[in-house]
Amino acid sequence: MVRIAGINIPDEKRIEIALTYVYGIGLTTSQKILHELSIDPNTRSRDLSLDDASRLREVIEKKHRVEGELRHAVKTNIKRLKDIGCYRGGRHQKNLPARGQRTKTNTRTVRGNVRKTMGSGRKKAADKT
Repeated sequence: MVRIAGINIPDEKRIEIALTYVYGIGLTTSQKILHELSIDPNTRSRDLSLDDASRLREVIEKKHRVEGELRHAVKTNIKRLKDIGCYRGGRHQKNLPARGQRTKTNTRTVRGNVRKTMGSGRKKAADKT
């Protein structure tokens, strides 16, 4: 089992997909890393040689911001938005969508499943139909 940036990479998956288990590495980034190191993306992560695994680990930890460092950066960016009092910071404080999505209908999970019109509530199990 290969361990990169504190994450155990699954053995049965292709290395291209397995790298996406690391926070901060998506499919495109994993493809670029594998192309740079000339590793076949179709190889399973269990079939990776120790040399390839160490090169992969070194490139990811040196060139890319992943896991704890990235989470910390995102958290400080959100904190900065809240501190300066901008609109997006306020949306983060209220746990509402910050990127312009509509909230009248689509964010029930964020708003706590609030149904504001009279006929839109669910029928209770005890009520007669």
